[in-house]
Amino acid sequence: MVIAAPPATLPPVAFLPASHVAASNPAPHGWTSYRVRPGDTLIGIAARFRTTVDTLAARNHVRNRHSIMAGTVISVPRTSAPASKASSGAAKRVYVVRSGDTLSGIAAHFHVSLAALLKTNHLSASALIQPGQRIVVRGAASTAVAPRSAATSTAYRVRPGDTLGSIALRHHTSVAAVARASKISSRAVIFPGQVLRVPGKGKSSSSSSVPDTFNGVKYPQPIARAAAHNRAVLARRSVPSRSETKAMIVRIARQQGVDTRLALAIAYQESGWNQRAVSPANAVGVMQVIPQGGQWASGLVGRRLDLLRTTDNITAGVVMLRALGRSTDSMEKTVAAYYQGLGALQQHGMYSDTKLYVRNVMALRKSM
Repeated sequence: MVIAAPPATLPPVAFLPASHVAASNPAPHGWTSYRVRPGDTLIGIAARFRTTVDTLAARNHVRNRHSIMAGTVISVPRTSAPASKASSGAAKRVYVVRSGDTLSGIAAHFHVSLAALLKTNHLSASALIQPGQRIVVRGAASTAVAPRSAATSTAYRVRPGDTLGSIALRHHTSVAAVARASKISSRAVIFPGQVLRVPGKGKSSSSSSVPDTFNGVKYPQPIARAAAHNRAVLARRSVPSRSETKAMIVRIARQQGVDTRLALAIAYQESGWNQRAVSPANAVGVMQVIPQGGQWASGLVGRRLDLLRTTDNITAGVVMLRALGRSTDSMEKTVAAYYQGLGALQQHGMYSDTKLYVRNVMALRKSM
């Protein structure tokens, strides 16, 4: 997660380092397997798992770094420490994806939450799975679904773009629980206007915690709650496709006089060109901009930018890149300042994870 902050001459913005991956240990949490998908590149995989192309190539004995076949299984660094058996509540199970499977259907089949399944396998809610892919399942059924006696349910009207998985994630429950409350199959196809029943936890739900930790950094609950709110708002909104988002980045970068390939690379590293991405630190959208960064960018363009709007989000990130480029003497330092914050960069130099981030972005830029 990236925190793009204003220069030190403006009011300071709190910065929490995202991760501190030592260059001497490219996989501090060990290695896991990843099946290459159509359209994957070694650069993109390296960015996704916060490592370098050199590390992946050496680990997997890759000779041609510009060509990698879909279906190939490679080793990639774990992005977090694997859960211990004592904490997982159940032994690890590996499920081989079959034709027609979905992540929400697999979660429902094993009585685990979709959020837990995504976290275990380092996948996003929009990830696509393929027949033959291996999915790791952890956790006991009792941790995935709330007891019927302890829960109430509320009506939810399906909106365009909704899936059972996205609805379950938004309401902090499981696909199986939504399907059971709505008296439908967990694999059922839902449609706009359909009314579902969503399990709830009554009055106490307002005080329950939301995810507040990212890459080992714990954020205050008010920030995590704001992130959860923004995530829910974006889940209800229609957002551009990746190809449409890419075109918007190019157009706005040209308007602002910013290197288009750099803007594309930053946005891909940050979110995979996904406006619905929101981190626990409340970094929002395509460019992963925190609210303070949005305020700074608003001052740069002379109008209020709404980070939940794709065009405004991209504009915020791009004008910050432009401003940071004027305050640094190289593109690498501009990228580092976007990630680490200009003040921290000037005071401490690049952190170890900043150096990794810069290498990834610069490699991505060459491929754009």
